[in-house]
Amino acid sequence: MSKVLILGAAGQIARLAEQQLLAETDNELTLYLRHSERVAALKSERVTIIDGDTTDESKLAQAMTGQDIVYANLAGQNIKQQAETILAAMHTTGLKRLIWISTLGIYDEVPGKFGQWNNATLGDYLTRYYAAAEVLENSDLDYTIIRPAWLTNKDEIDYETTQRHDAFKGTEVSRKSIAALVVKLIQDPTNSVRASLGVNKPNTDGDKPAWY
Repeated sequence: MSKVLILGAAGQIARLAEQQLLAETDNELTLYLRHSERVAALKSERVTIIDGDTTDESKLAQAMTGQDIVYANLAGQNIKQQAETILAAMHTTGLKRLIWISTLGIYDEVPGKFGQWNNATLGDYLTRYYAAAEVLENSDLDYTIIRPAWLTNKDEIDYETTQRHDAFKGTEVSRKSIAALVVKLIQDPTNSVRASLGVNKPNTDGDKPAWY
């Protein structure tokens, strides 16, 4: 059994991962988010809910005490600041394992017309998320950065991964697939340590996601 702290616990991928973790594992979950009522339905003796901000280092460190793994499902203009605060809190508590959701294109790794479209569509969003990833890559943490393709709500688990310096493949992937990968990493914390994984559904190459 692991104790898992989930930051941004009301996010769509996080909710799917939480449901899977509660159904398929005996892990204990601490859900950390700004509006705790958003996860009030996830009542369980294995769930603790904390109302907090991920730029509050003191409260983060308190939440991290006794945890085994941090899974961060965050967004926002201040994503780099959030990464820096999480890193500081993890240093304070001696916690090492972090799973971090980012996005495709932060390394300019998406080839061809899809890459051009992705860069133009996401713009400085990519710069912000690269800066946050760089904070982790320059740290001593046992991180895994996950870079999903464009997300769908398809009820499927169907994905493949690429590595940090590989060209990105495909254009889309389901949120359920990303959640399944997160759960896989939580269940095997030695998997993909200090790796940055591109994640896509196989055979979805194109100039843009098919649904867009």
